[in-house]
Amino acid sequence: MEIAVIGAGAMGSAIAKRLVENGASVLTYLEGRSAVTIERARTAGMQPADLDAIAGAGIILSIVPPATAIAVAEQIAAAIRRRGSKTTFIDCNAISPQTMMQVAAVFGSDCGVVLDGSIIGGPPKAGQKGPKLYVSGDEADHSAVLAERGLQVRRIEGAIGAASALKMCYAGINKGVTGLGTAMLLAALRSGADAALKREMQESLPDLDVKLTNAIPDMYPKAYRWVAEMEEIAEFLGEDDPAALIFRGMAGLYRKMAEDRDTGGLLAGQLDALNNG
Repeated sequence: MEIAVIGAGAMGSAIAKRLVENGASVLTYLEGRSAVTIERARTAGMQPADLDAIAGAGIILSIVPPATAIAVAEQIAAAIRRRGSKTTFIDCNAISPQTMMQVAAVFGSDCGVVLDGSIIGGPPKAGQKGPKLYVSGDEADHSAVLAERGLQVRRIEGAIGAASALKMCYAGINKGVTGLGTAMLLAALRSGADAALKREMQESLPDLDVKLTNAIPDMYPKAYRWVAEMEEIAEFLGEDDPAALIFRGMAGLYRKMAEDRDTGGLLAGQLDALNNG
């Protein structure tokens, strides 16, 4: 069985490499992608293919930034209908259950099976099992072939939307803590309380201090993707939940950090100096 992975970013290419290492043939679609992405896909063992070939794969994984999840689904569904085939499409993106339902509606029953997936953990590394791919709506165990090819698959109870809800809750905690720490460290830097705050955290919150020291620099190149993810979490919580405002604010924070990276990294430099000083 051929497997297609749409998205040859850090996660998508690493997932593909794990599949290839375990005997899978992995296709990807690279039209319009950068030379860096094309080389990353080649290094991972991914095979460039057109949309018709992608549509003929036995399983298609979508691993793209959340803001493009629906557009990718529309592109793939159109290719499947042109081909007249059916397949299994697993959306693995950090999207809300509401958005996942929109993705499923794009395909309908004429395209095959749509499953809800969410990835928790960093890209696969040699000698490690992770990350975990949670899948819901998979009563027929279509995802078993991925487990046979080296991925850590966890089927969870619930229909489409359950895996996405899990991702929203986990990311809200994990990336929310990183955002909160970033915001308050920047506030401390602006107000001159930075050295005292850092010392206090090292003394009274050492585990959190270590987490932020590692997580904040790791966030810089990902911040642009996390904007839409925070917006998806706000949508997941809903207008009636005041906590949704927290994640709209987090989206704004990560937008600021993405812009900082594009304009020289002044804020990132200040944070790094504080955390490593």
